[in-house]
Amino acid sequence: MSAAVPPPPGAPPPSAPPRPLRIGNASGFYGDRFSAVRDMLTGGPLDVLTGDYLAELTLLILGRDRLKDPGRGYAKTFIGQLEEGLGLAVDRGVRIVTNAGGLAPAALADAVRELADRLGIAVRVAHVTGDDVLARGRREGWGADALTANAYLGGAGITTCLRAGADVVVTGRVTDAALVSGAAVAHFDWAPDHWNALAGAVVAGHVLECGTQATGGNYAFFTELLQTAEPVRTAELLRTAEPVRASGPAPFHPGFPLAEIHADGSSVITKHPGTGGAVTVETVTAQLLYETQGARYAGPDVTARLDTVRLAAEGPDRVRISGVRGEAPPPDLKVGVTRVRGWRNEVTFVLTGLDIDAKATLVRAQLEAALAGRRPAELRWTLARTDHPDAAVQEEASALLHLVARDAVAEPVGRALGAAAVELALASVPGLHLTAPPGPGTPSGAFDAVFLPAASVPHTAVLPGGERLPIPAPGHTRGLAPVDPPPLPEPLPAGLPTRRAPLGAVFGARRGAKGGCAGLGVWARTAEGWRWLAHELTVSRLRQLLPETAELSISRHLLPELRGLTFLIEGLLGAGVAAGARFDPQAKAVGEWLRARHVELPEVLW
Repeated sequence: MSAAVPPPPGAPPPSAPPRPLRIGNASGFYGDRFSAVRDMLTGGPLDVLTGDYLAELTLLILGRDRLKDPGRGYAKTFIGQLEEGLGLAVDRGVRIVTNAGGLAPAALADAVRELADRLGIAVRVAHVTGDDVLARGRREGWGADALTANAYLGGAGITTCLRAGADVVVTGRVTDAALVSGAAVAHFDWAPDHWNALAGAVVAGHVLECGTQATGGNYAFFTELLQTAEPVRTAELLRTAEPVRASGPAPFHPGFPLAEIHADGSSVITKHPGTGGAVTVETVTAQLLYETQGARYAGPDVTARLDTVRLAAEGPDRVRISGVRGEAPPPDLKVGVTRVRGWRNEVTFVLTGLDIDAKATLVRAQLEAALAGRRPAELRWTLARTDHPDAAVQEEASALLHLVARDAVAEPVGRALGAAAVELALASVPGLHLTAPPGPGTPSGAFDAVFLPAASVPHTAVLPGGERLPIPAPGHTRGLAPVDPPPLPEPLPAGLPTRRAPLGAVFGARRGAKGGCAGLGVWARTAEGWRWLAHELTVSRLRQLLPETAELSISRHLLPELRGLTFLIEGLLGAGVAAGARFDPQAKAVGEWLRARHVELPEVLW
């Protein structure tokens, strides 16, 4: 082997690669754990702390706030968290990036400055704007009845603000992952066409964006985490029906995640030492399958290829993400549009004991007759047979008859509906009662998406000194196209002995919602499980297991590197979470419903 050639005299020493960027998350939604900002700032070293406060329903809520007061429209809890967190962040040199600005990022930036002045803290605040395209939608007709319309911007505005020295960057509607990728680009100085590095940061951002879902929250096999993380308290929790009474921490209190991002875009997902929960290959897999639709995960800056993601354990509570390939982003930006679509109300009748079906039929007929002449435009009834025969506990002898009513105006679903329901108390079936008195009607919303050319949306960074810098759209784009399906693994041998058991005994699942569609991710824990899952859980089999989906359009996508499948179930949520069309309006439990279905599983899967 030849010796290394020494540098010529006077040449500068080779520069060391940039150190990894340590970036954490302190919020997965508006209303998440209030103490998380303080906990993340004091729990260990960080370079950047992000907070994701926005969801489809959140924009509707903030839109209603803005109707009441044009100065509102941002996540007010963020200011409360900064009361105790801003000084900590400045002292520790941690920069904060958040989309808590919602519909009013400039107003939130001003509120942060006012807070800093009151606390006597010197802080440089910047914000990103341009996502609010409501006025344009109304001019062009597609937003004539919209309450909000916001384009999903990328991370370039965040990058510009951080490069200008901002300590706090406030945005409106950017993609959730952009909070992380924008900070990573500022740190590593990646060029806009460093697709693979960008895609790696976007994948890390997707893992972090929902907070403790990456550290064991909402995890299918949560009982295993309980047994390994807090065995003494968990043993008591699982052994008795009584609440665990102890002065120590809760039996399961997962900490918030962080990512150590490297110069090539690879990352390690971990958490602060001593915090609850766990970071494992499977908790990260579960989050990667959340709200994703196929192999191409498109964003404003890059399209990440989820079929290239590789995960590997790197010690306790450390999972490495590597191998992510990226492609040019699509030319258009998604615009989330929320609309107020009338009013809604709901009533739940409790039916107990014998003749449940007959009782439900009579209650329904009585209520609809009482509403004659003032009947809401839509009445949707569901009967949940939660009753058990010969029940030793009254609640276990009861079923729930649920009514959701909608109308274009408030009165038919307000007092009129409530009065009709209450008047059945002494005039209907034996044992009838309500879970709660009917309240007034509430606004009903809808969410849908339109697409606009990225170059037509005025993405703008407003720097700490007030200078406004336009952010150019990506110079190179690529239209989205389906990825060719990967080959299926070799099936398990025929004729293996089986046992009938819940699917969730050996498979995990994670759900997600996008507009009226429900996303469902399912993963296998072993190579043998993947061989079975890829062949057996087809679209037609999913329809059989989840009969509510039988008439809906469903697509299936394979991610062999993750041993996972994703399904997109169109229309399951009607007009979206804001419409409250289902008993489970955000499809939060669809994965657990699927895991609870009994199938014939090969014995080798255990």
